[in-house]
Amino acid sequence: MSFLKYFKFVFILLLIVACQDKEQNYQDTLWYEQPATQWMEALPVGNGRLGAMVFGNPNHERIQLNEDSMWPGAADWEDFKGNAKDLEEIRGLIKNGNIQEADKLIIEKFSFKSTVRSHQTMGDLFIDFHQKKEVENYKRALNLDDALATVSYTSDGDAYSQKVFASAVDDALVIELSTTANEGLNLNLKLDRPKDNGHETVTISNPSNREISMLGMVTQLGGMKNSKPFPIDYGVQFETRLKVNNDSGSVEVENGELVLKNVKTATLYLVCNSSFYHKNFKEKTIENLALIENKSFEELFERHQKDYQNLYHRVAFNLGETALDSIPTDKRLKRIKTGEDDPDLAAKLFKFGRYLLIASSRENTNPANLQGIWNEHIKAPWNADYHLNINLQMNYWPAEVTNLSELHQPFFNFLDRVVERGKITAKKQYGMQRGSVVHHTTDLWAPAFMRAEQPYWGAWIHGGGWSSQHYWEHYLYTQDVDFLEHRAYPVLKLIAEFYLDWLVKDPKTNYWVSSPETSPENSYFYDKENSGAVSFGSAMGHQIIAEVFDNVLEASKILKIEDAFVEEVRLKRANLFPGIVIGEHGRILEWNEPYDEPEKGHRHMSHLYALHPGNKIVESDAKAFEAAQNTIDYRLQHGGAGTGWSRAWMINLNARLLDAKSAQENIRKFMQISVADNLFDEHPPFQIDGNFGFTAGVAELLMQSHEPFLRILPTLPENWKTGNISGLIARGHIEVDIEWKDGKLVKVGLLSKENQIKSIKYNDISVDIELPKNEKIWLNENLSIIE
Repeated sequence: MSFLKYFKFVFILLLIVACQDKEQNYQDTLWYEQPATQWMEALPVGNGRLGAMVFGNPNHERIQLNEDSMWPGAADWEDFKGNAKDLEEIRGLIKNGNIQEADKLIIEKFSFKSTVRSHQTMGDLFIDFHQKKEVENYKRALNLDDALATVSYTSDGDAYSQKVFASAVDDALVIELSTTANEGLNLNLKLDRPKDNGHETVTISNPSNREISMLGMVTQLGGMKNSKPFPIDYGVQFETRLKVNNDSGSVEVENGELVLKNVKTATLYLVCNSSFYHKNFKEKTIENLALIENKSFEELFERHQKDYQNLYHRVAFNLGETALDSIPTDKRLKRIKTGEDDPDLAAKLFKFGRYLLIASSRENTNPANLQGIWNEHIKAPWNADYHLNINLQMNYWPAEVTNLSELHQPFFNFLDRVVERGKITAKKQYGMQRGSVVHHTTDLWAPAFMRAEQPYWGAWIHGGGWSSQHYWEHYLYTQDVDFLEHRAYPVLKLIAEFYLDWLVKDPKTNYWVSSPETSPENSYFYDKENSGAVSFGSAMGHQIIAEVFDNVLEASKILKIEDAFVEEVRLKRANLFPGIVIGEHGRILEWNEPYDEPEKGHRHMSHLYALHPGNKIVESDAKAFEAAQNTIDYRLQHGGAGTGWSRAWMINLNARLLDAKSAQENIRKFMQISVADNLFDEHPPFQIDGNFGFTAGVAELLMQSHEPFLRILPTLPENWKTGNISGLIARGHIEVDIEWKDGKLVKVGLLSKENQIKSIKYNDISVDIELPKNEKIWLNENLSIIE
């Protein structure tokens, strides 16, 4: 062996070992020893608007591409169906016990029934190498700490690498391909998009011999409306541009593709803009590309890393044991499925949830949909839309508590649009002269109308009510009075006004009751043989209405508002049918009457809204607290929490009930049943809400602030014996650091953004602590101040 060949061999060996050590020992890395063979194994990157799924195939690489505004159609569908007379007829049917006819009529009169108008894939970037390589030392990884997806391997003694990141600061996807091989890289680059019902939707061209342009329009030729075929031949227009820079060799154009020959290092810049964001989207795409095309991969990565880590580094979470980082992530999951314990992977899954929120929800983007921003379909499951009967809200449960408050803004910006259109729906469809109503599903165009084939799916009026909770919670966490006055209170008022006009007086009880009602996606037996969905009141409905009224009253005090509207809210709140009613069986009733249900293990825990994400069922209310536990036990005994998001919700409910044993068990089941190899949550199929719900649940286990005091380590799982977490945010704008050992608190740090006195509780110890503004206070295991 010549000296030159020996030096090259040693250099490659050292490079591989260094990369492996970094990946295997670094806590925030997911890594694998083989390429992804299917989409649910690929690794996600995103900048809030642009996303990609990296497969890591060394011979025929596929990087699936997404953009969050890839929707067919426009904001041109009607805002309502039916009218106030139809509502009165349905109410009469319910009053007379004709539930079957009420179920039928509410869909016929009010619902757009089954609709297909889906978020869609942008397309794919294919990287085809000219010669098939025999690969050794393969590693595919996603580093959560710097949001970088990498592939490395050797072939015939030469090293190859691929690096991918999605930059928010430069609004681009950036890829570097490199090798130490003397002959360099020989490959083709191709952009493509799946056909829509057999029809092409894009045109490929080459603006230069270094670029590919993919110009297209999102259509839905297999669309549906009112359960009938409804082809949509128009939609968001977009242009995707790919440009390559190379340090050696050549780049040529061939049949719309770029052909690279003998290139040692190639840097790929991919940008995309759409007509949803920019009238002159093609010019914007050219402008974006011009700003980055002469910057090196290293320079762009440094800018990306600084921007990303400003968010990601706010929270650190460690459960002590990292020895299993030397095992690939998919193999660790297999160990868990066989009953092995792996707390550190649970910590990694918590971090992954924060990573995904940063990657799918940034300033001035759309909110994360059912799949975040990652979707390979023309017709995605459930349209990859925005479900408002838990899913979109669950996506944002971790935003405030895990110190990503500004990532909540896309949610608010979007809901503002939906609530505005809901004013038309409330007035025209239901005859309500005030307020706004939002049903259970919406999409990019922000319609508030009802869409469902069956009443238990979509005949539900509380999408706006539940979503308004997020506005109030954002205020509680940030103490931003300007936001409360100008963003939160107007939305709360509109939702409350609708409820004020919607409620009907029950002559039997003299309570105000919501009718017609449903409990999300569930049904009940109205006689021994027949089940229905529509009802005279429901637990969740009344819990949400009560919460909206309470939040209006609290906000009005802060803003010093006292008017006829506030007084009306006060009076109707005082006589509202209670949403928390305990039946003879010791469980909380899901409807106003103690009905039996066909699906006793239903995935939704709607009647426990007041436990979580609400805050009305707390330990100090012993009867309701016990009834909530009985309700959960009953659901689980009958097979409940079967979906990923439902299991994630269950972890949050366990946390609120201070049930560490059950929380630990549901964490184990979530990781055994509901997590794919790339750590995406599986409904199944993929829904991202479970990832976000899990992350929020972990935070609830370690800290809670929904009661008048701050709980430290309220529901610590037994197998998380030693650990620490820093950077969590409590209501009242308090940053919290916690350290524990052998299951017991070591110390807690509190940094308040305001001067305040706060009650702190750990086990049976309670103290009131004066927190100076911007001065961290440390407490020991007895909650005494550490001087």
